[in-house]
Amino acid sequence: MLKTASLLSLLLAASIPTVASAEDFKLESTSISEGAQLASDFVFAGFGCEGGNRSPQLSWSGAPEGTKSFAVTAYDPDAPTGSGWWHWNVVNIPASATTLTVGASGTDQMPKGALEIANDYGVAGFGGACPPPGEVHRYIFTIQALSVDHLELPEKPSNALAGFMIGANTIAKARITAVYNR
Repeated sequence: MLKTASLLSLLLAASIPTVASAEDFKLESTSISEGAQLASDFVFAGFGCEGGNRSPQLSWSGAPEGTKSFAVTAYDPDAPTGSGWWHWNVVNIPASATTLTVGASGTDQMPKGALEIANDYGVAGFGGACPPPGEVHRYIFTIQALSVDHLELPEKPSNALAGFMIGANTIAKARITAVYNR
């Protein structure tokens, strides 16, 4: 009886689809590194910060079978808002895309069909790091492989709604967490 139950458990586990492992789906960058300080190019220009406010280069590989589009987000969970701070939220990136060049946000360098949602500065596109003086904040850059070719979102969606829709359709994700302080 125990052998039969174990065998059934193994068969059931093998039949359930799984999300691609982190080893398969990778996010890399020539601009940012895991745990490293962001360069001034990726710092906001305003709110007392003086930076280039450029989006970093990102590239990804190993997307799982069934990927129909991608979403890219940049999020600061340490912002003193009670809900963090969304620096970048891009959806409807075609499945054929594998890279975003430095400074692509807000330009024709973005993949055709990609939609940049307003960041928490209130502007569509990338908004660089700008933590309060003396604080070290984390900036989590995430690529998510989605099971749909585009997200059905209203005009000017909130980052919370976009995040919900991204999460509901994610089949794999990879991330790089950089830091910044001033």
